[in-house]
Amino acid sequence: MSHSPLSALISVEQALERLLAEAQAAAIVENESVSLALADGRVLAQDVIAGLDLPPWPNSAMDGYALRLADWQGQPLPVSQRVVAGTAPEALQPGTCARIFTGAPVPEGADTVEMQENTTLTADGQVVFNEPMKAGQNIRPQGQETQLGDCVLAAGTRLGPVELGLAASLGLSQLNVRRRMRVAVLSTGDELVEPGQPLGLGQIYNSNRQVLISWLQRLSCEVVDGGILPDDLAQTRAALGALNQVDLILSTGGVSVGEADFLGIALREAGEISLWKLAIKPGKPLTFGQFRGVPVMGLPGNPASTLVTFGLLARPYILRRLGVQQVQPLGFSLPAGFTWTKPGKRREYLRAQVQEGRVVLYPNQSSGVLLSAAWADGFAEVLEHTTLSEGDCVRFIPLSELLI
Repeated sequence: MSHSPLSALISVEQALERLLAEAQAAAIVENESVSLALADGRVLAQDVIAGLDLPPWPNSAMDGYALRLADWQGQPLPVSQRVVAGTAPEALQPGTCARIFTGAPVPEGADTVEMQENTTLTADGQVVFNEPMKAGQNIRPQGQETQLGDCVLAAGTRLGPVELGLAASLGLSQLNVRRRMRVAVLSTGDELVEPGQPLGLGQIYNSNRQVLISWLQRLSCEVVDGGILPDDLAQTRAALGALNQVDLILSTGGVSVGEADFLGIALREAGEISLWKLAIKPGKPLTFGQFRGVPVMGLPGNPASTLVTFGLLARPYILRRLGVQQVQPLGFSLPAGFTWTKPGKRREYLRAQVQEGRVVLYPNQSSGVLLSAAWADGFAEVLEHTTLSEGDCVRFIPLSELLI
């Protein structure tokens, strides 16, 4: 059996399977009730059960006229009432029709609505129906959308505008959701400087911190900003130990095998590492473990590596801990607008755009180039041991699937 570094790498599928199992074992189970106005992006803790039929009564799908079809033998019908949305109609008088508007309740006794475009008014105000009709047309029946007792939103659903609108249509003003996940964000490295401060020789501005904080907030996490850790083992240990009231410590940098990669050293000394070194590019040195019982995920420090590993691995882990089952991004197959002649031993996620139906790559795929991600629409996934010619199908994962 080979013991080369590459043979020890963990595949993307294996890494995700392990991370999701870890997430399931440490699921957030505490709930809270929040108003619909504060529920966007949160995860349902309990099924939403319909407390009424939708619609609650038959209503008109058109502006037009409601009638009992058996009353019409081709003759004009007089109008006996006018029904607008928000009013309760009287029972339909036999041999008449009712002027009705979209969304208004259909009068008792009526079984058909004809749109006004297919009618003509006579001089004395009667209605001529110009087209053949069938019973039930243009009527939305009671309970067409959902019925009393139906489960309309399952626990584990991540709430967005549509889900919140559905809850509102059922008359709900509060929803039970999982509490927010508390995530501490740490950056590591003497070379890092926060924006707004002067740069010294050999220093760079810390972009990863802002990427992660913004992304975590979109996931409705409560973010604890751990700042920048210097390259010092004692301070790394102290910082990790102080973060014992969080659900996850998320760090960038310090997870490789260099002498200054103190996060990995600290985890090996006072915790455990259950996942390390992935067959992925960029992002190979991702680390997952625990420090005194608190889960720690160490992302690579290069900006593109941080972006790929958070989007494809950390984000699903966080969502699964909150109870979401469908955590992987949707992708679709598109023709490649590039060639790939050197098959790699790691799966590659290339910053790409869709142009005229084809996937084209940013010219510089260095893991240190964040501009490539600002230019990109998503990632082109090139599988291990694969070459591509122009026109071959490649899986494309939109950034819009990840940045939510």
